[in-house]
Amino acid sequence: MITGSIVALATPMKANGDIDWEVLRKLVNFHLDNGTDAIVAAGTTGEPTTMSFAEHFDVIRSVVEEVNGRIPVIAGTGSNNTTEAIELTRYAREVGADYCLTVAPYYNKPTQEGLFQHFKAIAEASDLPVILYNVPGRTCSDIYNETVLRLAEVDNIIGLKDATGNLERAEDLISRLKGSDFMLYSGDDATACDFMLMGGHGDISVTANVAPKAMHELCAAAMAGDHEKAHQINTRLLPLHTNLGIEANPIPVKWALYRMGVIDTGIRLPLTWLSEKYHSTISEALQLAGLIEE
Repeated sequence: MITGSIVALATPMKANGDIDWEVLRKLVNFHLDNGTDAIVAAGTTGEPTTMSFAEHFDVIRSVVEEVNGRIPVIAGTGSNNTTEAIELTRYAREVGADYCLTVAPYYNKPTQEGLFQHFKAIAEASDLPVILYNVPGRTCSDIYNETVLRLAEVDNIIGLKDATGNLERAEDLISRLKGSDFMLYSGDDATACDFMLMGGHGDISVTANVAPKAMHELCAAAMAGDHEKAHQINTRLLPLHTNLGIEANPIPVKWALYRMGVIDTGIRLPLTWLSEKYHSTISEALQLAGLIEE
């Protein structure tokens, strides 16, 4: 099973919005060189909702090919259409992804039973291990803890990315699933350190896009129970954790990568480039993390 720092990889794009395949390969190697423990391809941060099916497939395939088995690849295969999520998951399995990350259906607002049946159908349609993704702030669809516990009993559903930022809720799940093989990952960088110190297994991280080495070290320290080291690293990264959400993800992190000289200015509507009034805020966070000079 995957543990540690798992980057929710931003998809680099040229100024005209075309996917920059060469830079995508370079980004993958940047993470391989800096200790990232696994990569999510075409997750929320990767802008899959603005991609064609062909582009979505190609991003997953390109990341799998570039990684070449060196670390696990988690394919983003979520959709509010169960049939579409199944198709994406089957494709990810065909091209060699190790896991899939599938989000709670957005816009439809399903019941808890609907959520259970949706994820169960995905898990039964492919042998690719499924990680659930709960991010109510984006989906208006919340997988309650009781539903997670039901889903943990379904063959092939192996974990949860919890992006609620609710540590009481996370503590409840961690305690009730203790001793099982079910994996619990934070999806909220600002609370991920405490999530892992309570017994979580890693962080599916936006911050790791710009600070992969530090995030790897933070996750390793937290999961080893080294409170002092984990909090020391986390304090340095906290301005990034906080401010990479200053506008909708991935707007700030793409600007940060651009500021670091890593990617071009491409982003797709309806998202827009980071508002100028926030440029200094993100620059200061990068400086505090030691990622750029003043």
